[in-house]
Amino acid sequence: MRQQTVKRISITTIVLWAGALALAQAPEATSHPSSPVPVQLPVEQLNYLGGDAAMPLFSDSVLGVDSAFRKELFRRGMALRFINQYQYIQNVLDSPASAHDQVYVGHREFEQVIVQPILTADLHQLHLKQAQLYVGGVWNWVSWNPGGPKTVQLWDMYFYKAFGEDRVEAKAGYVSSGMDFIGFFTGGSTANGAQGVYAILPFEAGMPYFGLTTPALIVKARLSRNAYFKAAAQRSLDPNGGPNEVARNHTGFRFLPRGDKLLSINEGGFRRPPSTNVHQAWFRAGYMYNTTGYMNAKTGRRESGNYCAYALMDYQLKQTDSAHPYRGYYVGGSAMGVPETLNPYARYYEARVYRLAPFRNRPGDSTSLVASHTGYSKYFTNDLVRAGKTVWRSETTLTGSYSLHLSPGNYLDVGLGYAYGPAISPRVDNALKVEVIWTLFF
Repeated sequence: MRQQTVKRISITTIVLWAGALALAQAPEATSHPSSPVPVQLPVEQLNYLGGDAAMPLFSDSVLGVDSAFRKELFRRGMALRFINQYQYIQNVLDSPASAHDQVYVGHREFEQVIVQPILTADLHQLHLKQAQLYVGGVWNWVSWNPGGPKTVQLWDMYFYKAFGEDRVEAKAGYVSSGMDFIGFFTGGSTANGAQGVYAILPFEAGMPYFGLTTPALIVKARLSRNAYFKAAAQRSLDPNGGPNEVARNHTGFRFLPRGDKLLSINEGGFRRPPSTNVHQAWFRAGYMYNTTGYMNAKTGRRESGNYCAYALMDYQLKQTDSAHPYRGYYVGGSAMGVPETLNPYARYYEARVYRLAPFRNRPGDSTSLVASHTGYSKYFTNDLVRAGKTVWRSETTLTGSYSLHLSPGNYLDVGLGYAYGPAISPRVDNALKVEVIWTLFF
């Protein structure tokens, strides 16, 4: 009963906001910057900085930049924003599974509600330049805890500093590093909720994912105009997964829970923003190594040395508007691997095609088609078979999605994806999943 009440309140709130705000789209309030660094205006120095992805500009938000509340905060070198999101996923090929039998997200009706407050300060009162204090919390509610987890806690709290005109950037504090490495977001924007790289292998290896955070130090160096190298020293997530992490670290502030050790991440890349007659290109490759003990499915002993190696490439095939170079057709691919003795999901490959601004009068929209293949560990699946259980050995998916920019700060993402082998065990039927994500940036 309590779960249904939370769900109704959350859905009603988001629908009311979205209905009231679905106005004519501002033609240039787009969420697809040509680089991960927001437009260099004083106001945007209070936006998210130093990551692989960019949040929408403050002008592309429900409150905009002209409200008295926001202007007063800007004057003091501060910004406060909220991100509200509702997600719904459901397999439409079969009747919903019972709560007891559910084994994957969408196997039965799955819902997620996120409320994320974020406070930033440029620290000019301390006479610091190119610096920022970034503090964010999160309420993450899900109808199925393995797809979450359910939590109310710290999301990010770190100090950011750039040196030498952004030649070197550093973050120190509690960081949810999924926005700093690999490049999960299609078009470089966090607004495209139903699109992007779907791999979970880096999170298996201990990297924090959305809703969770750990202490970290991240340093990025720009080696040339387009080449970069970055590295992180970060405390690993609990090797048993997000629900266990939350169970023993309810607030997110716990610095070093027993057993969690060092996760190191190293990534090099080449990222060229689009301009007239120059197409966007982004190649990145990295390696993360975890000294935390993971259970070895081959030996039955807990061992350190988990890792994830990855390489990704995105390239702009064609520009469709010379006045706005980011608009056009893109292709991309991903390859990732982890030790299959330590992880149930062992290999991941992806091919994607997408278009930013598919219609001239809708510059903030995007569309994508993504094919992926995930190989399951033979050690984990063989153990299940010996125990008399049925298994899938891999999963292959094909997903199409469209992101609509309904009005400033108001995004609706709709996706339809077919999954062949949607869960490791039991060997349930294939799925055709509908996904709807509604996001409001205040």
